[in-house]
Amino acid sequence: MSIGSVGDALDNALMESTIGLFKTEVIEHERPLWEGWRQVEQATASWVHWYNTERLHSGIGDVPPVEYEEFHYDSTRVVSEPAAA
Repeated sequence: MSIGSVGDALDNALMESTIGLFKTEVIEHERPLWEGWRQVEQATASWVHWYNTERLHSGIGDVPPVEYEEFHYDSTRVVSEPAAA
């Protein structure tokens, strides 16, 4: 799925930025420690979990993305009032 129209690089910029972070923070840092593909897979899964749930994101008030998302959904949830008798 693309967020831009045909020929736009909007979706590529986001992915290239994320992949660049991954390469810098995981591949370059941990590669000397790996002995096989299972360790690469574990490092990747750990980084993705951290990226989506724990990292502080300056664009959303220095809170983790999952916390911001929970706050957003909690604040937009409609609470139904009991009907008047």
